[in-house]
Amino acid sequence: MKYSLITPRRKKVISGELQLSLFFFMVSIVMVVGTYLFLSYKTYEFKSEHASIGKRIETLNGNTRLLEHDIENVEMSVRTHESIATNNIVMKESIRNLFDLVPDKITLTRAELGANSLVLSGITPSKETYEFLLQAPLRSIFHRTYTSYYPAQKGWYGFTSTNYLDDDTPVEVIE
Repeated sequence: MKYSLITPRRKKVISGELQLSLFFFMVSIVMVVGTYLFLSYKTYEFKSEHASIGKRIETLNGNTRLLEHDIENVEMSVRTHESIATNNIVMKESIRNLFDLVPDKITLTRAELGANSLVLSGITPSKETYEFLLQAPLRSIFHRTYTSYYPAQKGWYGFTSTNYLDDDTPVEVIE
């Protein structure tokens, strides 16, 4: 006697649906493990890149400090050069103006220009010529003026004039 209309099949321990479920489960596990390994590798790579960039930043900051120090030195050198150039121009103009101030009748043999003093030596035809043509302009420029005369050849006079500026007043350029 048969009670079934179909022939019986053999039963498997793992059915097709279970096999399909296990397959998708295994694929999911492989994908999760693969994603974990990929992210672990990228994290390691990022950390090593971050460390190398940190070292590079430290090197660049050190180079920047060195360059800033060099820039400060160059700027200081430029300021020093500008100061020297300005002083040279002022000195040149002062010397030119001094020689323009000396009249043709008076001959200078020595001129010493200090920071706050001027010493002139030379020959003049008479004391009055020196006093009117050179000493008067010098007195208008300097605070203290001292002149000594001595006889020279052919009736002329030799002179030494020492002129001083006081320290608390600014120097005026002779024009």
